[in-house]
Amino acid sequence: MADASYFDSISRLDGQLFIGGAFRPGEGSRLPVENPATGETIGHIAAATGAEVDAAVAAARAAFRIWSRELPRTRANALHRLGDLIAADALNMARIMTAEQGKPVNEAKGEILKLAEACHFYAEEATRVHGEIVPNDQPGFQSLVVREPIGVVGAITPWNYPAELVGWKLCASLAAACTIVIKPAEITPYTALAIAEKCADAGIPAGVVNVLTGKGSQVGQALVEHPHVDKIAFTGSSAVGLHIQQSCPQVKRLSLELGGNCPLVVTASADVAAAVKGAARRSFRNCGQICIAINRIYVHRSVYDEFVAQLGAAADALSVRNGLENAAADLGAMASGEPLAKTKEHLADALEKGARLIAGGKAPEGAEYAGGHFFRPTVVADCDHSMKVMTEETFGPLIGVAPFDDLDEAVRLANDTPYGLASYVYARDLVEIQTLSQELDYGNVAINNVDAGIMNAPYGGRKQSGVGYEHGREGLLEYFNFKHVRLHHGVGN
Repeated sequence: MADASYFDSISRLDGQLFIGGAFRPGEGSRLPVENPATGETIGHIAAATGAEVDAAVAAARAAFRIWSRELPRTRANALHRLGDLIAADALNMARIMTAEQGKPVNEAKGEILKLAEACHFYAEEATRVHGEIVPNDQPGFQSLVVREPIGVVGAITPWNYPAELVGWKLCASLAAACTIVIKPAEITPYTALAIAEKCADAGIPAGVVNVLTGKGSQVGQALVEHPHVDKIAFTGSSAVGLHIQQSCPQVKRLSLELGGNCPLVVTASADVAAAVKGAARRSFRNCGQICIAINRIYVHRSVYDEFVAQLGAAADALSVRNGLENAAADLGAMASGEPLAKTKEHLADALEKGARLIAGGKAPEGAEYAGGHFFRPTVVADCDHSMKVMTEETFGPLIGVAPFDDLDEAVRLANDTPYGLASYVYARDLVEIQTLSQELDYGNVAINNVDAGIMNAPYGGRKQSGVGYEHGREGLLEYFNFKHVRLHHGVGN
């Protein structure tokens, strides 16, 4: 039985909002939060009211006047303290996440530690915000380009990575001297509230960080429409991102990290064993509930049968368990019934249209799984673009595989999508590597590895996968306005 101390944390955070540096019981209706591995209700969140949204934004606005004037080193030290506190409590925070999201505890702990890493990375970046001096074409003039924080950020985050996807926005905002109001997904609220606790413990001033819970269509939309929110940072589906873009009643800065339909291309020169290992990891980690999950694989016909057989065996070897009770499981429960239903729909569509089932295809059997949202990692082969698994984002533990005959065909198939977040390649021929890295129309291309995003390099999509960047220095710059100061000093006239 897993240590149950996380229950105390959830109980303490139940029904709370974090506004102006303090927790307070929400005044709105209560929404249940479910453990997706058992179907049991673990607590309730408060649906923030319009008055509470206004209060949080007002607290952030008031704090911005002070926080934006703090020395960069002061902000950096606060972020370092936050990172240390999060790392020190990583196991308990991981259990909170697993209880509401489903991923195994060891995987959740890794995510918490990446959140701590983001705190430390952006702490250092806070001290490296430089301006420029631009030459003028007239004597006696000087142009200064300075970067100033945008203001109040409304961060709307999803349920698949409830710590990291809060952290990218939180840490960049604070490093840039912005203040923030966070609206986490309603099915995974406690991780964000636990992060708010750490912000208070780290001595981050009241109002700099605020957390509101409730439904995205209500609380999130209220932030989108709020006249005193200067920027929206959103991660989620392309449909919701487009709605946000279209529904802003004022001009706002937007960062939209949206859906993907990410391909893997395995060429004739590839190390097949390495490609299989990478495909199994990036297709099925977090049950495929990740924007950069491999959705579809194109394999050169000369190695197609070998690859399909090995990937099926790799999928069958993965363990699926209750992630709280079995911390080291490969997969836990899916986060809710919605992505599970979509996975089943895409599988049925593929099989009906002629795909061949290689592995999985059903929920694991046994009493342990009866109340939860479980599904075996599933591989279907001989797929084509008439099938949803190859053309839509499944967001579940299902992968489609298709053969190709030449590189032009592989590029055409891989780019045949409105999305452009991440793509993957396994190849050892340098011409193939160069061709694919150039021709794949994606914001991130990972070659002979499946880690398309790292903290110190820009991460963002193109086409319907979003606008703006997270990670790296580029992620920090998303939270600044540029100001041009043109000075006539008269020297040299």
